Amino acid sequence: ELRHRASPWQRNLGYPLAMLGLLALTGISVLIVCFHVLELLLDDAAMPRGIQDASLGQVSFSIFGSFGAALQVILIFYLMVSSVVGFYSSPLFTRLLPERQDTPLTKIIGNCVCLLVLSSALPVFSRTLGITRFDLLGDFGRFNWLGNFYIVFLYNMGFAGLTTVCLVKRVSWAVQAELIRALGED
Repeated sequence: ELRHRASPWQRNLGYPLAMLGLLALTGISVLIVCFHVLELLLDDAAMPRGIQDASLGQVSFSIFGSFGAALQVILIFYLMVSSVVGFYSSPLFTRLLPERQDTPLTKIIGNCVCLLVLSSALPVFSRTLGITRFDLLGDFGRFNWLGNFYIVFLYNMGFAGLTTVCLVKRVSWAVQAELIRALGED
């Protein structure tokens, strides 16, 4: 219903641009994680350990300077939003979605707890994937498992593999559906 009520500008320009933006952000995330996997294989310094000497403002945390830092911020926000959307889309947690003007207090508290856990895990998540080296001076690198090569390597490989499979499946199904619709078949 929302698609049919949308203006032609939204249907013909807004939705495709939003889809291209999401595809680009997902592709960039996967490329950064794949590059991080190669770094893990070649150099021990790529492990997500804590910052020993934080020189904030003196040295860029990105090899691409200001552009790379802005890209890291955009990717972290993208990962935050996609993890929240994925969390509430999972069959186990769809009942936790708040309803407008009809949400009990226990459901509100449950949502607050879930969002707090997700937001607390985001710095470790983005650091383990190699999206950023900055750990907000929270010493997230002190976690013992962040020094374990196999856990970090498998975590990165799992993210890259599963994200690629989801991306290919979603895009290929959308293309198949449009082709079937264009050909006029059921």
